[in-house]
Amino acid sequence: MKEIGVNSIKELRARTGAGIMNCKRALLAVNNIEEAIDYLRKKGIAKADEKLGRIAGEGIIETYIHPGSRLGVIIELRCETDFTVRTPEFKQLAKDLAMQVAAINPRWVSREEIPKEEIEHELEIYNTQAKESGKPDKVIEQITQGKLEKFYKEVCLLEQPFIKNSEITINELIKEYIGKLRENIYIKRFTRFRID
Repeated sequence: MKEIGVNSIKELRARTGAGIMNCKRALLAVNNIEEAIDYLRKKGIAKADEKLGRIAGEGIIETYIHPGSRLGVIIELRCETDFTVRTPEFKQLAKDLAMQVAAINPRWVSREEIPKEEIEHELEIYNTQAKESGKPDKVIEQITQGKLEKFYKEVCLLEQPFIKNSEITINELIKEYIGKLRENIYIKRFTRFRID
């Protein structure tokens, strides 16, 4: 089987905005990066980022109720046209996202939504923990930043690994659908309910 280098995957990802697995598949299917870019463009995966700024005035409210009816999620997923709202792919994405929220319990959609005070509070805790370990200041800063990144992955929906495929994040999953459906798609908000 053909070996694909990590640097090639990184370069292709940087140039196309496609997810890691899509980049790997493209490189396995062709001979070089330029051909891989064409491959991804033909599949509609490349340049999903270009669509991110477009207005997404349509959308769907999806719900997920866990068996036993003690856990439920409501999520609002936006797109550009009512045509896309009616597609099975868009509906499936909304269902998958609602299940993700039910299973992993994120607190925010993205790190930009986290209140500044919350981040400062977390940093203070990580700093104190790192200082007590007796490590030098430069190392303490690296440890603190590493723990903050881990915190983002736990609490931000877009940064979590997808429950159906842990090799991609929710952000990469959405970009794949943007490529497939050729429209901007984003999560507006969600709420998770649980009876304890």
